[in-house]
Amino acid sequence: MTKARTNADNVTADIAGITAGTGITGGGTSGTVTIAIDTATTADLTTTQALSNKTFITPEERTTVSTSAPTSTTNFDASTQGVLYLTGSTTSDWTLNVRGSGSATLNSILATGDSMSIIFIVTNGGTAYKHSAMTIDGSAQTVNWSGGTAPAAGNASSKDAYSFTIFKTASATFTVFGAGPVKYA
Repeated sequence: MTKARTNADNVTADIAGITAGTGITGGGTSGTVTIAIDTATTADLTTTQALSNKTFITPEERTTVSTSAPTSTTNFDASTQGVLYLTGSTTSDWTLNVRGSGSATLNSILATGDSMSIIFIVTNGGTAYKHSAMTIDGSAQTVNWSGGTAPAAGNASSKDAYSFTIFKTASATFTVFGAGPVKYA
């Protein structure tokens, strides 16, 4: 595109060479020229794509907020959420079972070498309860805890946040790193 500025209010340009798919449409080389910029153009990131020189600004993460409390085994469906926040008051320690969904295993949605990070937030009343174990697709996992020790207790009258990063190292084999509980009051 060549452009010559003639004054502050009048710009002349040859825009005949705009490439389709840029989100910009229009055309013409003389007379009245119109340009429309499609601000709704989005990228489809549901398949593997090479991205270079791209900036993600505050990506949106799928979150589930539920009024329930953790049960003895609470399922975390990783294919539909990155954050699970349970606002009901916790009544006992719990096991977190991470899976793909109710019909898919985490093993089936992660390739070997892939990882994912999840956040699990619970609400404690006057008695503090804590995360007691982790399973992935129903199989027990050893969590490598920040600081080297599993949490001994949760925090009373607060919201406790736990974060986990899960690496798939082979078929149905995972390494898990955990942190928390981080107290929010």
